[in-house]
Amino acid sequence: MKNLKLISLLIILFTYTLFAQSPDELMKSGNQYYHNGQYDAAIQTYQKILSQGFESGPLYYNLGNAYFKSGKLGWAIYNYEKGLKLDPNDDDLAYNLKIANSRTFDKIQELPKLFIVSWWEGLITAFSVTGWSIIVIIFYLALIGSVATYLLVRRSFFQRIAFMSGSISLAVLLLTLVFLFARVGREASTNYGILLSPTYSVKISPDSKSSDAFIIHEGIKFSLEDNVNDWVKIRLADGKVGWIQRDALGQI
Repeated sequence: MKNLKLISLLIILFTYTLFAQSPDELMKSGNQYYHNGQYDAAIQTYQKILSQGFESGPLYYNLGNAYFKSGKLGWAIYNYEKGLKLDPNDDDLAYNLKIANSRTFDKIQELPKLFIVSWWEGLITAFSVTGWSIIVIIFYLALIGSVATYLLVRRSFFQRIAFMSGSISLAVLLLTLVFLFARVGREASTNYGILLSPTYSVKISPDSKSSDAFIIHEGIKFSLEDNVNDWVKIRLADGKVGWIQRDALGQI
């Protein structure tokens, strides 16, 4: 009986693998649904790609567009933000996020930051962790190449060039390592969320019976500061603090 169950399970897994669509096929199907105006079907198809463990900027871009077309603003903004986290230099994602944010009900005035703080945040978020890692590898290889050239080539002219390029590569390598660690630290210490519910009454404490602190609407972005069971403490850009239930938000 156990062997029969095992064989049945293997047959089911083999059948699923045989007939399951690849991410590329699902992307094409989702795009076709989208162009035909079947936005719900497109969303379901794009979600299947995510369920297979694949994610990318273009996938979140398409998924955000499908949600936007179906009138689910919070979900659209959430997916645009997810895409920009993977690819912060994607102009299409940034533009569509800007358009979606202009449609939100809440217009939050962000607390002013010092110029140096804004400059630093803009610098370290110019690339994702993957982007900074690639830059670090490039300058590391450049440093190794310069050292190898200096040691293997005996002509003083080329040695001087190798020494100069090696010094520059080392300086840039150390600098980009600082940016990489800062980017990693930022992602590890700061979490953000997007409200997915159309309207939500934020509570002053993690209890559904507590008093309302303020009301927010779908698409608003906030930082996540603490959690108690199914409740999450949020902070808006203007400094307001309150508690909402976890299933009302999407964590970026």
